[in-house]
Amino acid sequence: MLTRRHIRIKVLQSIYAFNKSENQDLEKQENFLLYAMVQTQDLYLLMLQLFIALRDRAEKYLIKSQQKYLATDLDKNPSRIFIENKLISLIDSNSDFSEIIKNKKLNYWESDDEYVTILFNSLKEQNWYSQQISKNKTSFNEDKKFLLRIFKEVIAPNEKLYEYIEDKRLTWLDDFPLVNTLIVKMLSKLNQNNVNSILIPNVYKNVEDRDFALKLFRKVILNNEKISSEIDGKTPNWDKERIAHIDMIILKLGIVEFLYFQSIPIRVTINEYIEIAKEYSTPKSSIFINGILDKLAKDFSLEGKLNKIGRGLR
Repeated sequence: MLTRRHIRIKVLQSIYAFNKSENQDLEKQENFLLYAMVQTQDLYLLMLQLFIALRDRAEKYLIKSQQKYLATDLDKNPSRIFIENKLISLIDSNSDFSEIIKNKKLNYWESDDEYVTILFNSLKEQNWYSQQISKNKTSFNEDKKFLLRIFKEVIAPNEKLYEYIEDKRLTWLDDFPLVNTLIVKMLSKLNQNNVNSILIPNVYKNVEDRDFALKLFRKVILNNEKISSEIDGKTPNWDKERIAHIDMIILKLGIVEFLYFQSIPIRVTINEYIEIAKEYSTPKSSIFINGILDKLAKDFSLEGKLNKIGRGLR
């Protein structure tokens, strides 16, 4: 689930929080880092649960329409195309999904159902929704395309949902784009044969990614003075006090990868932190980060400080 870039961002945020805290408890911050990474999966599960909540909201609307005093023929014999969407049924009937939602207590849509109503009302306004539910029957692929369209055009862009995600958990705002991408990819591949293997992705691709996060965090914190000394004199036009706090952490993360992660190529490290700087720091930070890390990499190489092996040599 988590990409290496997303892990780097989580580590960056944890180091920033550690530096700003009055009581700098390393173990406590490590635990929060692990918790923050697991929360990405929580958001993914919550967004999947939203499909089920929308379906249930549609069914309630259908029942209410049937009970109207002046119900029309359409009200009395409504379409069940969305309610019986095959992909939603596949998700809802998956025991692993139901179990993890229950264990993590993630069915927020029962108490926060006003957001489900907002999304359902938006969905009903779409011409293509009306066209789809007017059909007598649909294939699995038609249901898949329909659900993907609902997600891309109604759920993901909804501003109220975005505000809800932002307010619900501190780290979810950064996870939202990644989770949306993962859901689109998963739905595009989902079928009855692979549902058990792809519906719920693991938090980490492998144990090495979890270890990478913890090692990266620890190396920056525990070697702070040594890393800071490497930056001294390498920024002739900038006093250390003038370098943005986020930029300083990004530089330290880059240096740690240069010195302590043998298999990560120099260029990969530089490119990753350039992209992170574009998103999380000032407009000119990426140029600054690129120049300093490139210079440091060359200096470390000349000084024999780099100990890269395999892919790390490139």
